[in-house]
Amino acid sequence: MKYVRPLTLYQELLKRNEVERGRLLGLDVGDKYVGLAVSDTDNKIASPLSVLLRKKSNIDLMATDFQSLISELSLAGLVFGYPFNRQRKCPEGVPMKLFIDALCKTRKLEGVAYTFWDECFTSKNVELFLKPLDLHPVLSKTIIDKFAAVGILQGYLDYVNRSIELKRAG
Repeated sequence: MKYVRPLTLYQELLKRNEVERGRLLGLDVGDKYVGLAVSDTDNKIASPLSVLLRKKSNIDLMATDFQSLISELSLAGLVFGYPFNRQRKCPEGVPMKLFIDALCKTRKLEGVAYTFWDECFTSKNVELFLKPLDLHPVLSKTIIDKFAAVGILQGYLDYVNRSIELKRAG
């Protein structure tokens, strides 16, 4: 896997012809689960996809799952939610970097481009929407993880699409 800046990931997508362009996968990586969201073929709208169980012992299986998703969904890159904190260093980001390092060590995702996008309050926002529904905790957690990934990916898509539009207009 190779890190690229947020705008670079999208600009590289736009250089491809429409048939090869591909979609993006948003990831909300937690201690126990990884919420997944996928963009539409135009990379404008994020939709919930699924939740993967996260254990140190199943990183190879997760890498294989990502390989399958890349193939099945014509994915062109990954957008990881990252807990940015502009005031100080963010220790919450360490597990994310360890997760990415572990994925890289499997060598199953060679050449896959990824970037980070701010995940601040994505899970909390979904929790607030779900609270009145009084769902079973397991169901609630699954929905929170999926829709936090949607929030991450949609925030990214909105930003890059707006940036491209501003560049064209300016």
